[in-house]
This record gives sequence, structure tokens and C-alpha cells, in this order.
Amino acid sequence: MTVQMRRDVTTMSWQDFVTKFRSMYYNQEILAAQQDEFTNLRQGSMTVMEAVKKFEQLARLCPELVPNEKEKVRRMMKMFRTDISKQVSASSSPPTLVSDCISRAIRAEYWINQDKEARAQIFKARKEEKTVAKQVQPRQSSEPSQKSQTNTPVQSSKQFGRNKRKGNSSGQGPEPSTPKPE
Repeated sequence: MTVQMRRDVTTMSWQDFVTKFRSMYYNQEILAAQQDEFTNLRQGSMTVMEAVKKFEQLARLCPELVPNEKEKVRRMMKMFRTDISKQVSASSSPPTLVSDCISRAIRAEYWINQDKEARAQIFKARKEEKTVAKQVQPRQSSEPSQKSQTNTPVQSSKQFGRNKRKGNSSGQGPEPSTPKPE
């Protein structure tokens, strides 16, 4: 049975039609799952454009969650990663239009990625410097190692007071005792 047979479609509003259509063809559990997915949507490892695409798909399925532009911008800002959201909202006037929010987020993502690449290059250069320094260091240390062996202090028995014992000419401890004849 069609909607036209149940009701006069010429006087039906669009919202009434959508409500009727959804009640007939959408499962409530599926709608609830889509609403949960939309509510919990986070950018994570997605790019801004991938996240916006997913956001738009879910927003079409859950229009009651984003009834106006302001709410759409608010939910979109909540969806973005924290580093991007901070940069998007950091200006003197936060975004009020979805298009403005998206363009600011794309710019923020670009500069964040540029910064990450620059840091990665610096880290890589430092790592290479350390590797080169380790390769050069053994060559330089092989010559002075002979010198350092001759200059190393030898622990003397004088430091521990052993040389003052009676009968020991070497200073290395007591003289061995000889057995007495009987």
C-alpha cells in the first residue's frame, strides 16, 4: 500500500512525508546506530576532507541532530582533532558557516603537517649526525688509547697502608713464615 492511498499527498508537507517514509522503511535500531555513530564521530587518523565526507553522510541520515548551520559547525568542530580545532577556533571570530569551518580546518591541517615534516627532517638530520659521529669516533680513539694506558694510575699498596708491615721489603704484605727447627 502506498502513501498516496493512505493519505492525500497533495496536502501533505515534506516533513510529514519524510516521517511517514522513515516509519515505513527505516528500522529504528539502524537509525539509533547511525545517530550514535554520528554523535561519536571523531577525525582520528582521517584527513579533514575524509572526516568531512563522513560527517556529511551521517548528517544527511540524522538531520534532526543538526537542525541548523550553527549546530552543524559546533558538531563539526567537536569531530576534528584537538590540534585542528584549536587552530580553527583560535581566531578572533570563530567560524559560523560550515564552509568557513572546513576551509579553516584544511588550512590548519596543512600547516600542522608542514610543521610535522619539518620536525621529522630535523630529527632525521640529528640522527644522521650522531651516526656519523659514532663512525668517526672509533678511528680517533684508537691512537690515544695507547697513550691513555701508560697514563692510567696504578693502584699502589701505599694507599692502603700495607707497606708498613714488619719484615716485608717489597711492601706487598707479610713475609712468609719459615718453620722453626725443633
